[in-house]
Amino acid sequence: MNNYETSPDLTHQIRCVSHEIRNHLSVCDMYTQIIRKNLAKSGIINPSVENALDCIQQSVKIIESNLLDLKSLNRNNLKTVDLQKTVALGVELSKAYIIDKEIDVDLFVKNTALVNIDENRFLAVLVNIIKNGIEAISMKGKIEIITEVKENKCFIRISNDGKPISKDRQAKLFTPGYTTKETGCGLGLWICKKYLNEQGADIILLRSGKKQTVFEISVPAFVPQNIA
Repeated sequence: MNNYETSPDLTHQIRCVSHEIRNHLSVCDMYTQIIRKNLAKSGIINPSVENALDCIQQSVKIIESNLLDLKSLNRNNLKTVDLQKTVALGVELSKAYIIDKEIDVDLFVKNTALVNIDENRFLAVLVNIIKNGIEAISMKGKIEIITEVKENKCFIRISNDGKPISKDRQAKLFTPGYTTKETGCGLGLWICKKYLNEQGADIILLRSGKKQTVFEISVPAFVPQNIA
């Protein structure tokens, strides 16, 4: 048995834990709805609170999608979405990780296209990469996300000006179990690449130096088939 196969006992335990997590996620979703209703009844309009509630509910959906993966491996719920809207949502979700730091997160959309992806998994990847960038910045810095479409392929470049990744570690970044963090499990980037590859997309480390660390996600643009 390798490190990523599970015994029957472990499988049962995973299902039990997943069940309990799902129950508490339902509580989170229920209370976000209650808060919305109470705000509406009181006539309170607060865009920041509304945005926070949107992010919580989207995060709940992402976690629920990941829990389903424990029951059915390589399960993808593909749908056609606008790349710009999905990336913008991923950026908003990621900002929750900026705590006690001065970090500017800027999104630049050169152009956009439709993509056929599992949106929850795609969002999970975006959040993971941006979160890593936030963690790489000690106190003050900048994260830039640039989207561009070229020749029926979409590119998302995510850069940060934090601590660079040493050259001896760069080649191992997407290896399962390998981590550059003291408290990391070494699965985050491996899962990101796995999720994207299952959708016909990919992620690479473009470069990492003193000025910038840049990851690039590539995904085919959705081209509808002509119907005769």
